[in-house]
Amino acid sequence: MDPQAELREADVDVSRETVETLEQYVRLLRTWNTKINIVAPGTVRDAWSRHIVDSAQLFPMMREGQHWLDVGSGGGLPGLVVAILAKEDARDLEVTCVESDARKCAFMRTVARELKLPVQILRARVEELEPQRADVISARALTQLPGLLDIASRHLSDGGVALFPKGEKYALEVEKARERWTFRCEQVQSKTHPDAVVLKIGDLRRA
Repeated sequence: MDPQAELREADVDVSRETVETLEQYVRLLRTWNTKINIVAPGTVRDAWSRHIVDSAQLFPMMREGQHWLDVGSGGGLPGLVVAILAKEDARDLEVTCVESDARKCAFMRTVARELKLPVQILRARVEELEPQRADVISARALTQLPGLLDIASRHLSDGGVALFPKGEKYALEVEKARERWTFRCEQVQSKTHPDAVVLKIGDLRRA
């Protein structure tokens, strides 16, 4: 499928210029991945659907707000993808990517510089970071939901929303998380995998 059409399938309608920027990002990802393990090597060949579209589908879920915090960003998924989409959207969106691995931060800074992205990249452990008061917090393949909610409770603003892509066992994670937390949880069907969802979580409180 044409890359632009594939994004439209994920409810992300962008210009050809933005598609080209995303493709530049993929080329950098493939080059760097031969030197450091940014993403699983077996997923690099299919990086567009496995990583770009899978990350881009989160962007339309943010309806309002000015600060997007992506934790455990790795190679900038979804944080850098969000920054690319926000740049076209001309939205005054502050994107912050948090990653503890120095090499992955170096990769993200290279991407941000070459693609001229207005994004903040922090090398830090998210548990030790000052509260960020983010309107949206995202994490992709970082840890299970109870741990993600510990992070979200520290860094979300009042009324903020967490977006967590999850696989087919997401219901077990939600059940476990409800032992310690109360929250509103919308399960949005993934656009890239029939057994996956994006958990859209709000109204987070200690149980």
